[in-house]
Formats: sequence, C-alpha cells, structure tokens
Amino acid sequence: MPPTDLSQTPATVSPQALLVGTVAVFLLADIDPGHRWWGYARFVLGRFSMRSVPGLVMSKVMGSGDGGGFGLKPSNSRQALFCLFTTEQHADAFLKSALTQAYEKRSQEFCSAKLRAYSCKGTWSGQSIAVTADAPANGPIATLTRASIRPLCAWRFWRMQPDSEVSLNAASGCRLATGVGEAPLFRQATFSLWDNTAAMDAYARTGAHLAAIRAAHDGAFFSESMFARFVPLSLVGRWRGKAYG
Repeated sequence: MPPTDLSQTPATVSPQALLVGTVAVFLLADIDPGHRWWGYARFVLGRFSMRSVPGLVMSKVMGSGDGGGFGLKPSNSRQALFCLFTTEQHADAFLKSALTQAYEKRSQEFCSAKLRAYSCKGTWSGQSIAVTADAPANGPIATLTRASIRPLCAWRFWRMQPDSEVSLNAASGCRLATGVGEAPLFRQATFSLWDNTAAMDAYARTGAHLAAIRAAHDGAFFSESMFARFVPLSLVGRWRGKAYG
C-alpha cells in the first residue's frame, strides 16, 4: 500500500507535466460471482471502451487486493475506475452512462464519487490533475495516492504494508479506505475519505504511516508518484457493508 500522504516524499515531476481534467470520477465495484468474466474483461477491454467517452482526458482501470484492498493476494471481484473529465457536465453524463450502469448492475457492492482537486503534487503517467477547488474549511475530504514502485525496492516497501493498513483502518476520522492498483506489486494506489483535513493530517504524521513516509524518502522507493486531495462533490453507493450518500 502506498503511504496515504506522499506530499513529504520526493515526487518525480516532469517540467512538461500536463495538467488535465477539472473533475474526477472514482468508481469502486465488487463484481457479482455471476459476472466475474465480464469483470475480468474490463482489464483487457476497458481502455478501449473509454475512448469515445465525451470529455474524458484520462482513465485508469484498476484491480484490488483481498480484504481492504491492500494485500499482496489479488481480489477476484473488486476493481476500480478512475477518470478525469474536462467539465462537471461530462462527469455527470458518465455517471449516468451505460458503462457506469453496467458496473452497478453487475456488482454486489458499488460506490461512485465525483471530486474536484484542491491540491495535487506529482504525476500519474506524466499527467497532473488540475486544481479547481478551494481547500475546505471543514467537512469531508478525499485523497488519492498512487506510486510506481521501483522493482528493487518492492520487497522493502511491502514489508511495511501490514502495519500501515492496520493504522489506516483504525485511524480516527477515516470514513473509507481502499487499496487499488494498475499492476500487482509495482503500480499501486490508495483512495480514502476523511471527516476533515485535521483528521487526515493527524494520521499522516503519526505511527506506521510516518515510518512509511520516512522510509520512502530515504529509500527513493518510487519512480513516479502523485498525491491529490479532493473536495467530494458527491459520494453515493455502498462499500464493505457501509452506505454512502
């Protein structure tokens, strides 16, 4: 699991990093057993089905680990989709689209979030999310951390995973946390929802998470990383037995 806050680590940022999107959409789906082959096909065909989506400037189809999503063992059913759109209207249209409905209808649990970034450090595939919101004075925030882990550092990185996962799940003010990734072991991400910025910052500066930040800084674990904070415009659905919205 990447540290939940990489803002204190040296993110690899190209001077030519492209700012993209104004509104993000994040989907979580736990595919029903009867539709698992449809779910597996998303990893192969998902990027092609996204090419004609209006207003889309970036998309990532991701898998997940067992349990909370942070384990080394891949989940057979849980996956995620992260998208960036040029306008909120395009994001709304996608949330009502046939593809989003297909995920929801074929899932045991399904959750969708619409987000605007108020902070973004680093890049994802050479792109950085455009900041289009003000930091909230109070209320919930969402975070997305992703990292490309250097192969020679993977073992040391994953040795920290159990303690980091336990501390995150027990963190005060954390409403939702899940691990996802583009590729097993080496290209990982964490999405989390917090009561407020203070709760997120308190977790980021203590315990196993602080140890992970220091190790990442000292070991230069990542060839590329990004940490973004968002204002949730909407969060609806159900995930790991908890209802949102």
